[in-house]
Amino acid sequence: MFWHRLAKLLFEGAMLKRLERTGYAYLGTGKENIAAHSFGVSLAAMILAKLVPEVDENRLLKMAILHDFLEARTGDLNSVNKLYDKVDEEAAARDAFSDLPWQEEWQELLREYREASTIEAQLVHDADQLDLIVMLKEQHDLGNPYARRWLVYARRRLYTDIGRKLAEAIIETDWASWWLDQFVAKDETN
Repeated sequence: MFWHRLAKLLFEGAMLKRLERTGYAYLGTGKENIAAHSFGVSLAAMILAKLVPEVDENRLLKMAILHDFLEARTGDLNSVNKLYDKVDEEAAARDAFSDLPWQEEWQELLREYREASTIEAQLVHDADQLDLIVMLKEQHDLGNPYARRWLVYARRRLYTDIGRKLAEAIIETDWASWWLDQFVAKDETN
């Protein structure tokens, strides 16, 4: 029975690969599923954890991985949806993690994240926005005129100075430079 419960949890997590983030429809371009976003958040959180050595990196990473897990049950409500719809995340967490020996730990991680009461939770919130900023910068560089407006809004939601510094670097960096610069430099030497 326990192993089947774990299998169900993995199937629930896999649902995030098929559920699209809903905000991109309002931006007009771009597309991303919730699992891809969660990977970006986890990567950004891992980077932020290295820059703030006093944080509990293990707790921060667990929180980053779980931050949108409940969207398999609740869906991804964007800013417009949230004007009209409310989600009972406590009930979703209770149901999602029921009968697991670590149920309380995971519910507490999500509660901590929602409250943003610790440096770990604030950094995960920043990682969430930084992943959005990366995607918005890509859309901006590709010509979406609305992405710049969204970038302003996303930057306002950052909690920490370290998050703001990384956001500024993202905005100043061409989205394709990580690979394109190698070829440009190689062409210049030939």
